[in-house]
Amino acid sequence: MASLCCCCFSGENADDERRPLLQPAASTQFTTTESARQNRPAPSGDTATTHGGRLEMRRVGLSELDQRFSDVAETFNEQREHYEALARCVAHLRQSYGCSHDNTLLLSDCVNKIRDEHDLHYRISLQMKGYDFHLSAAPVESAEVRDNEPPPQRLLSAQDELRAVSQAAKMTVSLGTKLQELIGWLLRSEEKLAGQVAKAAPNYQERRRLEENLQACLREMRRGKELSVGYKQRAGEVLNEAAQLAGVEP
Repeated sequence: MASLCCCCFSGENADDERRPLLQPAASTQFTTTESARQNRPAPSGDTATTHGGRLEMRRVGLSELDQRFSDVAETFNEQREHYEALARCVAHLRQSYGCSHDNTLLLSDCVNKIRDEHDLHYRISLQMKGYDFHLSAAPVESAEVRDNEPPPQRLLSAQDELRAVSQAAKMTVSLGTKLQELIGWLLRSEEKLAGQVAKAAPNYQERRRLEENLQACLREMRRGKELSVGYKQRAGEVLNEAAQLAGVEP
């Protein structure tokens, strides 16, 4: 990586430097989700809010490094939003079809209940292509379903929920991979970055403040890394189970 550019701040904008690079958004209410897979223990700490929510980064006096920290925070916060959307959709779907409450994200029990409820008129199956999956509802030939008559609203809603689950799971995994790359480089370069931040300060007081900001950013990154790994793992389990239900190799 090219040398980071120095941006020394004057006392006039010191208050601005203390502000987080990313302001926290209003906390989103998070609904604990359930799963379909039997005899699987509930994972601990599924809710992001339990661990402090969004990442916030402070300014460290180097424009390129500030941008890298901002990228980490934006990527994590976006991943968290997709993970929470995934959890909400699964929870709502499971509640709608009276599935068991075991606090995980997996889907098989719920898909089976949807199939049982609608099997007189529709052949229900989960279809998957790449990392996208959806609930297929093909009319049964012997059923009294008029041509071009849409499925009942309840079934259409389930299809919408599962499409949303698919998209949220895919994005959670994708952003998790990107985030690990961003964080990995920064943590490997920690000693080098500390030296560059120290050189960027015009005096001792500023150096101490910027060094403290750097350590705060690194702590946030380590927290985000741990949470992100969990989000990616649980979203990956959803995609793997969808593949199994669709009869394809995950």
